[in-house]
Amino acid sequence: MTSPSSSVHEARKALGQRLAEIRKAAGLTKRALAHSLGWHESKASRFESGARAPSERDLRDWCSACGAESEAEDLVSTARGIEGMYVEWRKMERHGLKWAQESVVPLWERTERFRIYSPWLIPGPVQTASYITALLTSIRDRRGLIDDVPAAVKVRVEKQQVVYGNHKFAILLEESVLRYRIGGTDVMAGQLGYLLGVMALPSVSIGIIPQDADRSGLWPVEGFFLYDDDLVNVELISAHLTVVQKHELAMYAKTFTELAELAVYGPAARELITAAIESLG
Repeated sequence: MTSPSSSVHEARKALGQRLAEIRKAAGLTKRALAHSLGWHESKASRFESGARAPSERDLRDWCSACGAESEAEDLVSTARGIEGMYVEWRKMERHGLKWAQESVVPLWERTERFRIYSPWLIPGPVQTASYITALLTSIRDRRGLIDDVPAAVKVRVEKQQVVYGNHKFAILLEESVLRYRIGGTDVMAGQLGYLLGVMALPSVSIGIIPQDADRSGLWPVEGFFLYDDDLVNVELISAHLTVVQKHELAMYAKTFTELAELAVYGPAARELITAAIESLG
């Protein structure tokens, strides 16, 4: 898998290449462009190499100096997208967990096909309110956030209506996910029971990768959400990563397919979930 910030770096390099193309089309050297803007030449070089992110003012000034004002808004929009790729949790959650939950609602609503792989938690679309409460309470406490857990839980539960709409969900879980006790015995029993019920929905496919599966070819990797073929979200310890580069999206799609081949479905999956419920005692 790719390093956490490689998508951001690749996107900045691509933006830099566009800036270089605009400059060359205007017949300007980096030195001439920088001089006309009152910059040091190294500033223009860092923008073109992707080593430094240009501000919106920088982009507009660049286009103006190159006589390419019509390119400015598209470049600004691209730059804003890049800045949204790697967002630290402390920034995303500074207004509370409710806001963080609401921020992804448009993405959930417009996605037709969800492919979700989780090596450690039951994923959001099929969580119970009690399980969500346990998770968000833990996040609130660990990150020292404001206490808006009940409001955030309400938003997350409402988001789950997409499971009953015109959306398709392919969910892959490591068997260990069924055994991690989130929220205690009763919460886990309820969550696993709910999972059995959700499996009956025509819009949902749930595969479980058994712990005794041969992982020589592909071991557990980071959890990810693949939204159609448009983007991937990965939750890191420190940040929320969005992947949009086509070659990286293809890697995640291929990995999902390979993981799916390791999973069991239907009665075999139900058996693993039932065994996990029985182990709760």
